Amino acid sequence: MKVFTIPVTPFQQNCSLLVCQKTGKAAVVDPGGEVDRIVAAIEQVGADVEKILITHGHIDHAGGAKELAERLDVPIEGPHREDAFLLKALAEQGLRYGFAGARSFVPDRWLEDGDTVTVGELRFNVVHCPGHTPGHVVYVHPEQRFAVVGDVLFNGSIGRTDFPRGDYATLIHSIREKLFPLGDDIQFLPGHGPASTFGAERAHNPFVGDAAVG
Repeated sequence: MKVFTIPVTPFQQNCSLLVCQKTGKAAVVDPGGEVDRIVAAIEQVGADVEKILITHGHIDHAGGAKELAERLDVPIEGPHREDAFLLKALAEQGLRYGFAGARSFVPDRWLEDGDTVTVGELRFNVVHCPGHTPGHVVYVHPEQRFAVVGDVLFNGSIGRTDFPRGDYATLIHSIREKLFPLGDDIQFLPGHGPASTFGAERAHNPFVGDAAVG
């Protein structure tokens, strides 16, 4: 697997392109906006995108999904159905935050905890991790020890919980009880900022590390 990061929107959201090296098939994760830029990156890599994956329904992660899906003629998978209220309001969010062209949508497939999504021959486990939003999901590739975690966990921080239906205690539980047990060696790409590992965050994260919650 190759992973390409495409920072988009004024929020510098880490849209990512996950490529199966055996087949050349790929998925775009969280196309929040700047669809022309995302398409240009896909063409530069030469990947054959077969689907779009969404971690959660916030505008900077899902605002460009509908347009990109139509341009590439591919389905959208994710997030969990609990984020339906956010996806329904994407056009309204776009007007509020100045995201031109943001459009509401219903994904072709809602995802549940324990589901699997495929990208070429790659298989990702779906982990439902509410707290930042109620329907947030994380994509984990256990063999390559890699995860795309959206806005659940960051390098040195955690997701905000002051948005509608966010909940701090639920977020901490998601990280500590659903992500960290997957292994300290798993490298993760967050929705914003640099990558890290679950082990590094257990050791040093001031919000959710062992010392912070022990």
